[in-house]
Amino acid sequence: MSMKNLVVKKAMCILWFRRFIVLGLFFAIGIKGYSQTDPEIRSKVDTTFIKIGEQLKFTITVEADSTDQVIFPEGQTFSPLETVEAFATDTMRKKDRMTLQKIYALTQFDSGAYKLPSQRIEINGKGYFTDSLEISVATVPVDTVAQKMYDIKGLMQVPRSNSEIWKVLMYVLLGLLVLAGGIYWFLFRKKPLTEEEKIASLPPYDRALLELKKLENSKYLIQDEYKQYYTELTGIVRAYLEEDVHVTALESTTDELITKLELLKDAGELKIDNDTLYQFKRILQTADLVKFAKSKPATTVAEQDRKSIEQIVIKTHEALPEPTEEELLEQEAYQEILAKKAYRKKWILAGSIALGALLMAMAGVSAYFGPKIVWDTVTQNPTKKLLDSEWVASSYGYPPINLETPEVLVRQKNTIPAEAKAQIADLQTFSYENKSKLFSIATTSMTFTQSAEPELDKTIDDLIKNFERKGAKNITTKQEEFTTLTGVKGIKTYGSGQFKVPDSDRSIKANYIILSFGGKGFQQQVLLTWEGNDVYAQEIVDRILSTVEVKAQV
Repeated sequence: MSMKNLVVKKAMCILWFRRFIVLGLFFAIGIKGYSQTDPEIRSKVDTTFIKIGEQLKFTITVEADSTDQVIFPEGQTFSPLETVEAFATDTMRKKDRMTLQKIYALTQFDSGAYKLPSQRIEINGKGYFTDSLEISVATVPVDTVAQKMYDIKGLMQVPRSNSEIWKVLMYVLLGLLVLAGGIYWFLFRKKPLTEEEKIASLPPYDRALLELKKLENSKYLIQDEYKQYYTELTGIVRAYLEEDVHVTALESTTDELITKLELLKDAGELKIDNDTLYQFKRILQTADLVKFAKSKPATTVAEQDRKSIEQIVIKTHEALPEPTEEELLEQEAYQEILAKKAYRKKWILAGSIALGALLMAMAGVSAYFGPKIVWDTVTQNPTKKLLDSEWVASSYGYPPINLETPEVLVRQKNTIPAEAKAQIADLQTFSYENKSKLFSIATTSMTFTQSAEPELDKTIDDLIKNFERKGAKNITTKQEEFTTLTGVKGIKTYGSGQFKVPDSDRSIKANYIILSFGGKGFQQQVLLTWEGNDVYAQEIVDRILSTVEVKAQV
């Protein structure tokens, strides 16, 4: 084969190879274009009409390839509607495709027509938008026919609550107990004696010997403090003589003291020899020289003087005559009198402190709560105790009478007279009574056999006559309209009179209130009585009246 033919064949092969590559590229591009389809976006709401505060659900559905990255809107992008909650995305896959569903809870608190704006969904960096929608928000209707509207009531002056007074009194009592403990601890407790107090409580003779022993073990002589040494030495013996021999030794000079001792010796009251007195005089003179003339005896002389003073104390104690039985009794009685005086002083001091603290505490509590409230709390005033108790809200009888009371009302046994059974179908009474304070609460619910209006005036007259039968006199009567919080109207009959205290001959001024309600086929009444000058009872009545609720019809 010639070279020319070879070159031609080679060129043809290269040309066909290039054509094959181009066709392959076109085929691959075609397959890719066929396999990737555009995503589908759908949106819907479960309702286009809501009431104020209600929620609607906005759903976005996206169908895309499983490899696509989809980003849903987040935050408050639904304005003027508000986003309440964005639920988790629900994902479903089928081969190389996936379906994503996102639900949003939306609401609005103002009535009107609102446009739900288009929402942007980003897929692989490209934005797609949902359709906008119209949403209507309606107001909540108010039934002014069934429920009347009333003016806003003015501010009421609420009295200070006295329920905390017991806590304050407990704190006061606790403080007094702490004070009593402190008084006992510091005044009446037998305290452990210190070393000095133990020495001071010893008899003069024993105390003098003990102090001389301590002086022997001191460092005065080692430290060359002779003046201090002799001062204590003579002070010990002088104090002993003053207490045990009953001679004024502490304020006497040396010569005066020796003269007094000699006189006692001559009178036979102190049996001591002349050598002991002479030796004592010499030691006192040596001490005077050391203290006032700065004399300095030898250490051995100083030690011997201490021993000599110890012997002088012993001999003097032995020289004293034994006290007679009468003297011992007098001394014991005197000590007992002193002990009683000291004990009485402690009690007077303790009582004064406790009384002062109590008066200050009571003054503080009285200034805060008022003296009458404190006194009535301490003395357990019955109506104040009722006022401060845990109140009970309950419904009584049928038709029901709803009210709050400090005590639960108890059902009473009622007997309908034979002549009234034709008109009265049922009679239910509940009551509470404190006879000593003339305080009572009673409710009566009555239903009739016929659907007729009740004779309220006749029932009110019967109740007032019942007061008179129980001994009440000079009863005054007034009437006015009474309206409950829910707008039910009735009659309020009220007044005062001299009411007889049960189980006694006394009569006191008392007040009463009769609330009367009724309609076709039924009648309801609330009766309250209380002592005229009882401020706590008046507070109870006012609170009860503010809670009364009855039915307008059966």
